[in-house]
Amino acid sequence: MKEKKIGYAYVVADLLHKGHRLHLKNCKALCDHLIVGVLSEKAVTEKKPSPIQSLADRLEAVMDLRYVDCAVCQDQYSPLENCRTMRPDILFESSSHAEMPANNFMKSIGAQVVVMPYYAEESSTDIKGRIIKREKNTGKS
Repeated sequence: MKEKKIGYAYVVADLLHKGHRLHLKNCKALCDHLIVGVLSEKAVTEKKPSPIQSLADRLEAVMDLRYVDCAVCQDQYSPLENCRTMRPDILFESSSHAEMPANNFMKSIGAQVVVMPYYAEESSTDIKGRIIKREKNTGKS
């Protein structure tokens, strides 16, 4: 019997968009069981502004995606602690990240790190910027 490959990806998922869906769909295509870490507010603010939506709402939205088998809280920007606990076969990293500490850990346990493309034109930051620009141009708030 073939052993199932477990993959781990992580997202903020503040505004769930096409980039998230493409990323997670592509991750799921490379594993049998996809666990997705959703960054807590503490984790997000290590690198970015606070998310607009609550962690509970973001976890639920990610879990509702058909490509996701399990959604968990990730309490640091780096997935290292969750990878140490879960020991997935594959860690999916975004090409937008610099070398992350979890990559060395994954390699040390004989697991893979797969770098996935980043969809910059579909980022939450870009979408929020377009909303703000549109609001300024229309004079509405």
